Amino acid sequence: MTIFEDLESEVRTYSRLWPVVFDRAEGSRLFSEDGRPYLDFFAGAGALNYGHNNAFLKQALLDYIVRDGVSHALDMLTVAKRDFLQTFQDVLLTPRGLQYKVVFPGPGGANAVEAALKLARRVTGRQSVVSFTNSFHGMTLGTLAVSGNAAKRAAAGVPLTLTTAMPYAGYPGSGESGPRYLDRLLSDRGSGLDMPAAVIVETVQGEGGLRVADADWLRELAGVCARHEVLLIVDDVQMGCGRTGPFFSFEDAGITPDMVCLSKSIGGYGLPLALTLIKPELDVWKPGDHNGTFRGVSASFVTGAQALRSYWSDGTLEKSTRERGERIAAALADIAAEHPEAGLEVRGRGFAAGLRFAAPGAAREVCVAAFGDGLLMETSGAAADVAKLLPPLTISDDDLDEGLDIIRTCVRAVLARSK
Repeated sequence: MTIFEDLESEVRTYSRLWPVVFDRAEGSRLFSEDGRPYLDFFAGAGALNYGHNNAFLKQALLDYIVRDGVSHALDMLTVAKRDFLQTFQDVLLTPRGLQYKVVFPGPGGANAVEAALKLARRVTGRQSVVSFTNSFHGMTLGTLAVSGNAAKRAAAGVPLTLTTAMPYAGYPGSGESGPRYLDRLLSDRGSGLDMPAAVIVETVQGEGGLRVADADWLRELAGVCARHEVLLIVDDVQMGCGRTGPFFSFEDAGITPDMVCLSKSIGGYGLPLALTLIKPELDVWKPGDHNGTFRGVSASFVTGAQALRSYWSDGTLEKSTRERGERIAAALADIAAEHPEAGLEVRGRGFAAGLRFAAPGAAREVCVAAFGDGLLMETSGAAADVAKLLPPLTISDDDLDEGLDIIRTCVRAVLARSK
């Protein structure tokens, strides 16, 4: 462990939560270098929806490498990119009646959000952006400006301006819904709120405590944006790629955002890839207006296309995620009911779920105890008060039940200590 402590920056986080050296991974488990298995309910913060070293994706990647496929090409035309784009269109866009053009903004989710914000300002000629309480969109300056977490915002070191936060769904004490309040402000010439270029929203706030915006709330928000000619950006970086059931987390609401940000599991194998989907009429970029060295990692195109073919050509994975997501919610509800005095609250949707604890520090204690029992999970929320589950969508029923049993045991132990 010495080399990590001596050489790596103090900024590291997950290695502090799980202080072991991992050596290999398969399916829903990681293995430390001494061979101990750890069940993974973290899944690379949602970058491993198909598990570790998925056999279908690994074989496609190995075949590509063995034949000396192009490994790096910036935004040049390659066979790998063509296959990815064609598969993306055939498997995802066309069956859903969606018409988007694809921007490859860089390797991560923050790149996808930055590109969306930049383009929205160019298209509309406006500067401000509306975001929501407890939101999280990335760690760059632009994405921090539209994020709600005070600690993360403070790390920017400069003022974060040109944004306004509205109350997210269920925000305590807000009374009026966020979309309705926004509509009232935009309709009132005396409100002091400048007409924004865009509204950016997560359908489920992954880092913000697994708060959920229901379909009616999202439809209302989309209606407000359309009425005022404000672009709607859905950040689907963590909740997309099937995490909540459908491939796009906004599908159940029946809305069509102007822009969609994807990353994490869009590359399939845990390799870096990000997309910003934009309606065709918004494609006002000139060549080179937004670029970067790692806009399209060829290996990610290969495994990303294979993931779409393997898991999204029919409705099997979506159906499984919906059904087992209900099982997860029911299991967490049972745990909450077992401890009525603790005021536990079930949060999330699908395979993004969690338990919110009223007692300060209890969620972190549960995650620490779970690690001791061989389960990886993290906390969520500005107060780190939610124990968060992000299992791979391909996890077996036995592994899923094992993880839920560990959580049940750890919650009992932590709450017993607090009495």
